[in-house]
Amino acid sequence: MIVPAYEIHAAVHAHGKGVFLREAVRKGQILVAPDAINRVYNAAERAALTPGSAEDDACVRWFESYHTVSTDWPDDCYVNHSFHPSGLWHLGFIFATRDLAAGDEITVDYRFLVDDNEVMPFRDAETGREIVGYPWAENLQLSTQALLALL
Repeated sequence: MIVPAYEIHAAVHAHGKGVFLREAVRKGQILVAPDAINRVYNAAERAALTPGSAEDDACVRWFESYHTVSTDWPDDCYVNHSFHPSGLWHLGFIFATRDLAAGDEITVDYRFLVDDNEVMPFRDAETGREIVGYPWAENLQLSTQALLALL
């Protein structure tokens, strides 16, 4: 669930649509919080998903090798990738990485959302760089350090 007031329209950091704030938020404030997550998928269940299916496309890493699959996310799926994100993904929550103004797009670094060394099927829209998932230990260390720096 997206916590502050927002709207969906053409993305700045990607093709398609994005999530844009309708109100200012402070650095460290929660932008997105998990809701209605009723199960997680282990590595074998995740691997059994059909590549490119709605379930595969809606799959994000929750912790270690466990993922959530939420094909009914209302607008969370419009949060786009950036290597200079406005939000930090940490264990299913997205925190503002800096003070954000109304009109700013919510973005996250997808390297925190995908499996160890998983290569996204698209490149970063701003830099053209590959997006490759962090190994779990590095993922947790980097996101925890970044969260502590926000608080």
